[in-house]
Amino acid sequence: MILPTPVAAVLLPLAPAFTAPTFDRFVLLTLSAILTTGRRTVANLLRTLGALAPGHRTSYQRLLSSVRWSGLALACLMARLVLRLLPADRPVVLVGDDTVDGHKGKRVYGKARHRDPVRSTKSYTAWRYGHKWVVLAVLVHFPFARRPWALPVLVDLYRSEDDNRRQGRPHRTPPQLLCRLVAMLLRWFPHRRFVLVGDAGYGTHEVARFCWARRDRLTLVSKLHPKANLCQPPPPYQGKGRPRVKGAALPKPEQAVTGARFRRAVVRWYGGGTRRVSRTSGTGHWYKSGQGLVPLRWVFVRDGDGTHRDEFFYATDVAFSPEAIIGHYAWRWNIETTFQEARAHLGLETTRGWCRRTVLRAAPCLLGLYSVVTLLFVALPTTERRGAVSWPGKATVTFSDALTAVRRWLWSGWVFPQAGGGTPVQELPQPLRTLLFSALAQAA
Repeated sequence: MILPTPVAAVLLPLAPAFTAPTFDRFVLLTLSAILTTGRRTVANLLRTLGALAPGHRTSYQRLLSSVRWSGLALACLMARLVLRLLPADRPVVLVGDDTVDGHKGKRVYGKARHRDPVRSTKSYTAWRYGHKWVVLAVLVHFPFARRPWALPVLVDLYRSEDDNRRQGRPHRTPPQLLCRLVAMLLRWFPHRRFVLVGDAGYGTHEVARFCWARRDRLTLVSKLHPKANLCQPPPPYQGKGRPRVKGAALPKPEQAVTGARFRRAVVRWYGGGTRRVSRTSGTGHWYKSGQGLVPLRWVFVRDGDGTHRDEFFYATDVAFSPEAIIGHYAWRWNIETTFQEARAHLGLETTRGWCRRTVLRAAPCLLGLYSVVTLLFVALPTTERRGAVSWPGKATVTFSDALTAVRRWLWSGWVFPQAGGGTPVQELPQPLRTLLFSALAQAA
């Protein structure tokens, strides 16, 4: 199998996670998952490649179900590729969140009932049966995109409390799983600094305490509850009695903003643009009984255009400016875009594996495929980034444009030459060739 230069530059660094025969099949399934539309079952992927996938089909099915290879090593190598895109002297912005992947079947490993945040409201809770994946992504700015893209690098499956009790495992909440994923990145890249951004579910005192304990390399930005307990640091110990664990109480954030002086500012906003807001901020130590203190800077934001509700945010680094805290949290929404595009374009939720290894490998690989497609698009020559769809008001490249360009290039530069049909395709009239590639490389 001859890999084109851009494909080799992205996929060959992942080879140490596999044996040589397994890696060949992994590459074929990866490229087929990019080219395939519809379900990303192994049978459908092999149907796309046809004769280009040598060997028996069961050798490809065993890649997910029984062949030994390290998903953790693969994630480490993928994270190394993504972090190469970022300056070494700048903090890496991480985004953590979870997504529910619906999965049918009675014997599916790790399946449970989870709240679907997309369909739920404050007054109505929608439940979904399947898997909840805790995802850690790296925010990367590209010159061709207006907003940063969230590239997944680490994924872990959340097990329900009932499932853990039946299996005799200690229960870990989604915030605890996210802390474990962040700890892996800190261990893999000891010379990099990170900023972790999460929504209110990942802005708990436990996560803040985890980040504060690693404050030399890690800062947390998240939402703050309006009634959070803030206080001053404990006074110096006087040598008598038990040392105090906290100082005098400070006004709660919702109380502190009453009568506070607001300042106007222009900050980074959702979608890559800017926004006029009014903000006020303060500092304090967040206290939770039995858990200690966490110093933080909090910010209250009031949207100047009146379309977004008032919010409280915070950072565990008191040196962060209020504008930086607001801008970092606004970037968090890009991981929601990644989840939506992975479902729409990469077949997330279309796998049908049920055993333990298949479940723990299939969905994380499809989420990682988002990063692979992005890296391949970056590696393509500028002249090959074709097939984008334009409409009035569109001024940036979307992921569907990137996927279309990568598919178009793989069909013309890899599939047809490997199948012996490269020259006849090139001899087709240009309108017919354009029509052919437009049909093969559609993003949806």
